[in-house]
Amino acid sequence: MTDMLLQQALNFITLGSIYALIAIGFSLLFGMLNIIHFSHGDVSMLSPFLALGAAQALGSALGAAPDSLTFLIILVVAIVLTGLIGVLLDVLVIQRFRDAPVMMALVATVALGIVLRELIRHIFPKGSNPHSFPRFISGSVDVFGFTLPLFNAVVILVSILSVSALFFVLNRTRLGCHIRAVSQDREAARLMSINPGRIFRITFFIASAIGAVGGLFFSSYASVVRFDFSVEVGLIGFSAAVVGGLGSMPGAIIGSLLIAALDTFVQAVVPHGASYRLVFVFSLVIGILIFKPSGLFGKVIVEKV
Repeated sequence: MTDMLLQQALNFITLGSIYALIAIGFSLLFGMLNIIHFSHGDVSMLSPFLALGAAQALGSALGAAPDSLTFLIILVVAIVLTGLIGVLLDVLVIQRFRDAPVMMALVATVALGIVLRELIRHIFPKGSNPHSFPRFISGSVDVFGFTLPLFNAVVILVSILSVSALFFVLNRTRLGCHIRAVSQDREAARLMSINPGRIFRITFFIASAIGAVGGLFFSSYASVVRFDFSVEVGLIGFSAAVVGGLGSMPGAIIGSLLIAALDTFVQAVVPHGASYRLVFVFSLVIGILIFKPSGLFGKVIVEKV
């Protein structure tokens, strides 16, 4: 019984860490742009396809599968490329809707997500089929007397370091000061010689790169990647951000942990829980928003008209 509880606790923390990496991107971009970048999940899930495509191409060229070190380098390159794709999508599409009504931006990013999924499905070899994705870290490690799979330990550690680095940048650096200034008053920031366009691009790169890490971890955790994974991952990440309060990054983390806890509990306890887990997860989201529409840590904004 104890071993089962420890295993479920480990699954919960690992899944919560992965969801948090996606949810933070939603909150960061909403807090920055005041628009919902609904295709953020689709951008994040580009990274495993980029990594898998590069590994397959390199394997064909060398006549052998890449070794572990080479594959880790490929993962880093995939993260950087995903960040750059996020910037490109902002320049080509999303920036056109910065001053548009919220609904226009929402519809545009939903459509953008569909375009990205269909491009993967048609461009990636056999893109409609599931593709196995390796556990790129194997082995185990002892932590406080407990033996943990090294993959889970790395997911948790990297997530903590990524979130900590993001909070440090936003609260302790000149760049973070500029990001907060642009999010609060774009015109005032421009008068202070801050280039909002540059800040937008940097923010999109950061959010997309962190999301890419989450996409890689999710695919490796599931040991498979599909072109439509981005729908589930995006909805869960967005829901976690909404539960915590859009624009609140601590809220996004708490929301991710709540959803992961319920997800893990349902799969472990409810008969055929894997088939019904999303029913419970989104019922929780609906319930929280009924009683607290601004989210657990969101601020209610009162506008005088």
